[in-house]
Amino acid sequence: MKVVHNFNAGPCVLSKEVIDASIEALKDFAGTGMPVICVSHRSKEWQAIMDETEALWKELMNIPDGYKVLFLGGGASLQFMMVAMNFLNKKGAYLKTGVWAKKALKEAEGIAKQYGGEAVCVASSEDTTFNYIPKGYTIPADADYFHITTNNTIYGTEIREDFDCPIPLIADMSSDIMSRPVDVSKYTMIYGGAQKNVGPAGVTFVIVKEDALGKFERYIPTMLDYRTHVEGSSMFNTPPVFSIYVMYETLKWVKRMGGVAAIEKINIEKSDMLYNEIDRNSMFVGTVKNKEDRSRMNHCWVMAPGHEDLEAEFMDYAKKCGMVGIKGHRSVGGFRASLYNACTLDDVKALVKCMQDFEAAHK
Repeated sequence: MKVVHNFNAGPCVLSKEVIDASIEALKDFAGTGMPVICVSHRSKEWQAIMDETEALWKELMNIPDGYKVLFLGGGASLQFMMVAMNFLNKKGAYLKTGVWAKKALKEAEGIAKQYGGEAVCVASSEDTTFNYIPKGYTIPADADYFHITTNNTIYGTEIREDFDCPIPLIADMSSDIMSRPVDVSKYTMIYGGAQKNVGPAGVTFVIVKEDALGKFERYIPTMLDYRTHVEGSSMFNTPPVFSIYVMYETLKWVKRMGGVAAIEKINIEKSDMLYNEIDRNSMFVGTVKNKEDRSRMNHCWVMAPGHEDLEAEFMDYAKKCGMVGIKGHRSVGGFRASLYNACTLDDVKALVKCMQDFEAAHK
């Protein structure tokens, strides 16, 4: 098999152990003689996977009592609407730090227009193409909730502080979930697509405080009501079984690695290694305005002034060195390397050497 170093922003790299275990489940799931994608989701064998997957979430994230973990379809994009449908009564407050935060706000504005209330932007970094995290803003005390996007895959910024919020706090953690310990008790809800750190595309995780639901009278379509999925334990309808199974194997891998705290130490080492090279290398420059806002998951950079004409040449060279997925998002250009949990230190070392060799060849 061709050796590559996968830095895709998503779907992203999974550990070989997880992939191998998932392949085996496609051959024979739990001794049933059937592949996991063909076993009834009402069978005792599948129910055991659902129960164990939720238990792993609660253990690894140290989720307090009173929260339910849900496994849904539709990606984080569907959650943008579901959050507003379930929580926005009079006002939803949003921090706009990137494309996905902007889309979440747009969906809330649509729900407010349809059902009443309003969705407000508390602060935004759009003025400089989302290259920093806003600070010094005031969260409106009369809002039903405050929505944040903790990590911005396109622009490479991240909120790593579980801050105290005077109103219910809801967070899209699609691209940094389980990359660091999180104080779940500070959030009313955490959600995200699995395809960065906790599995493949196709399943969305939701961690929701049960007593926060059903606080106001409004008809919510059955499939958009979190209470439907709480009561049905994520199986009101047929769940995305294979995506959940790969998530189950991924969480077992995180546990074998020593848990989320151990994963964070590795992530810090990987991230520091790459940022140090970006800062040192005369050919490149980072794009995030403040170093304290830099994401540990998505590292963004461009060619340094005077070397802009070498962008295509570096991209070609990186591909020859086995680098996959380092082209920056089409809206910002440049380069992006996503160092999610399953990305290894050896992958990062290979990228750093590629950057160093390119610099040496052009001195």
